[in-house]
Amino acid sequence: MLTIKFARKGKKGMPMYRLIVSEKGRDTYGNPLEILGSYNPHNKHLDVKADRVKHWISVGAQMTGVVNNLFVEHKVVDGKKLRVSRLSKKVRQDIKKKADEEKKKGLEAKKTAAEEAARPEPVEVAKAAEEVAKPVEAPVEEAPVVEVTPVIEAPVEETPAQEA
Repeated sequence: MLTIKFARKGKKGMPMYRLIVSEKGRDTYGNPLEILGSYNPHNKHLDVKADRVKHWISVGAQMTGVVNNLFVEHKVVDGKKLRVSRLSKKVRQDIKKKADEEKKKGLEAKKTAAEEAARPEPVEVAKAAEEVAKPVEAPVEEAPVVEVTPVIEAPVEETPAQEA
């Protein structure tokens, strides 16, 4: 992905910026594809090749937020300014920690809400206890009548033992 971004030049404490076209992940101190102009933040002077900027945008190059705002301010491109803010690492960590805590609280709230919904109402529990306490009055069923016929054993005849 191509981007139009700043490349810092100048002395320590006295920055000057070049506007360059480069690949997104590439180092700004390396060789850019094209140098589009320069910007002096001390006197707010912008020197840029507007036709080349429009060409690169038409090709699909994206602008960083600060470069976009600078171009909109100097009417190089049409559009709205973007909200650009750079937060320190500590502030970003604090924001992430708060977001994680809120997410955790939200999950806990959902969990307790689900438990509350699953928990029976106290009135229902009282009715269930009354039903358990009631003696069970099951209808008594009579056993079916089964006819039993007596078994009569016949006398066993003894056979004479054979003498050997």
